Amino acid sequence: MPFKEYDNYDATGLAELIKKKKVSIKEVIIAAIERIEKYNPTLNAVITPMYDNIDRIIKELPKGYFYGVPFLIKDLLTAYKGVPMASGCRAYKNYIPDFDSEVAKRYKNAGLVILGKTNTPEFGLVAYTEPEIFGPTRNPWNTALTPGGSSGGSAAAVASGMVPFAGGGDGGGSIRIPSAYCGLFGLKPSRGRVPTGPEYGEIWQGAAVEHVLTRSVRDSAAMLDILQGSDPGAPYIIEPPKMPYSKEIQKAPGKLKIALSTDSPIGSPVHPECKNAALEAAKLCEKLGHYVDIDKPNIDGLALAKSYLMLYFGEVAAEIRTIGIKLGRKPKRSDVEVTTWTLGLLGRTYTAGDFVMALREWNKAARAMGQFFTKYDIYLTPTTAQPPAPIGSLAPKPIELFGSRIVNIFGLGKLAIASGVVDKLAVQNLAQVPFTQLANVTGIPAMSVPLHWGPDGLPYGVQFMAAFGQEALLLRLAAQLEKAKPWFNKRQELYHRG
Repeated sequence: MPFKEYDNYDATGLAELIKKKKVSIKEVIIAAIERIEKYNPTLNAVITPMYDNIDRIIKELPKGYFYGVPFLIKDLLTAYKGVPMASGCRAYKNYIPDFDSEVAKRYKNAGLVILGKTNTPEFGLVAYTEPEIFGPTRNPWNTALTPGGSSGGSAAAVASGMVPFAGGGDGGGSIRIPSAYCGLFGLKPSRGRVPTGPEYGEIWQGAAVEHVLTRSVRDSAAMLDILQGSDPGAPYIIEPPKMPYSKEIQKAPGKLKIALSTDSPIGSPVHPECKNAALEAAKLCEKLGHYVDIDKPNIDGLALAKSYLMLYFGEVAAEIRTIGIKLGRKPKRSDVEVTTWTLGLLGRTYTAGDFVMALREWNKAARAMGQFFTKYDIYLTPTTAQPPAPIGSLAPKPIELFGSRIVNIFGLGKLAIASGVVDKLAVQNLAQVPFTQLANVTGIPAMSVPLHWGPDGLPYGVQFMAAFGQEALLLRLAAQLEKAKPWFNKRQELYHRG
């Protein structure tokens, strides 16, 4: 019998139904596959289906917290033994890891039924999901628009009801941005909270961390209970939570001191609806008994943006070199997209000293945020500065691609830097999404909460940041906001629009 109520439940709810034998795992999985088959041709969220041999998969499932619940993993960072991992890159189209990453192991041990891998831009480099190799993923709220990135495939899958939650990674906002664009809850944990082994120590110098995109706060909290904790060889061990996050959300957050800013840290324009989302959230917080003040940390946003791009260039250069290591040959320009090769060239042009100076800018910002959180408990901003852009509008224009090809062919990285192109790139690249990188470079936890829908029918996320290691505080606040202004059924309205 078809399980028609599938989309009425979050992951925790589905797990409870299965545990109480009110529905079978197979009924749940069939319902999920039906939705993938129905919506994926339009959305292009799932690029690698993994639902062959479902009976065997169910038979071998560990009886963990999410036993029998359908799940999707992002096709980046999360290595799954025996399944292709392209990372949005042509060169890796046929690359198949022979190991599970630690995060994948923890997903499996939780009893999740992993049904596929989701689309991501090449190496997760941009805040829209349109890799040349797989094509664009579309936003379920408006299929002419991007769902954001780099966890855009996961966001579209969850927002359309394919699965109740899905894996993501966040190196500059890649969980929070697509969550904001797709009406989901997205938490980026503190640096070191989620393991990165066995392939990595720090990802993107510690800026990137994996977690999930969810429809409910309790699913995010429960998954963080499963994922948190160091693995062998971790570069550092973060203080463990005092109690499970799934229990923390049952506690009130207390009266919090909240700082609010709607100003872009790089001076770029902020859309009125993005501002409205943050302002309405601030009013809701005051109504709930919290104190809100207009304030922001003492940080040079433009300098921090430039330092973030320095990491970006260096990491792309390293990723291209890694292609050669993994595939056993010299990387070629045709292995990656034109703009990716250009970014790698810039990464090879800057010096090691330039890179270290950029990291020192991160440390300065981390100290500033540490001081800021001696005065406030929470920092509240819009998640994004602009609503989701039309598909294709953020991709490089033909003249820009031509310029990139000339730079690549003649190795003109130094000329590009001297001409000021890189400084302009710092603003242009982050103008849509200037608020999220601060949490990545400083290592603090941050979340996007779906508290506002505009007159255009689109969701607008609100970002909340807390001091290092304070995921419990964010989750308690999120649970309070979720109760005061529920969003779960908003996706129901989307689903029933057809």
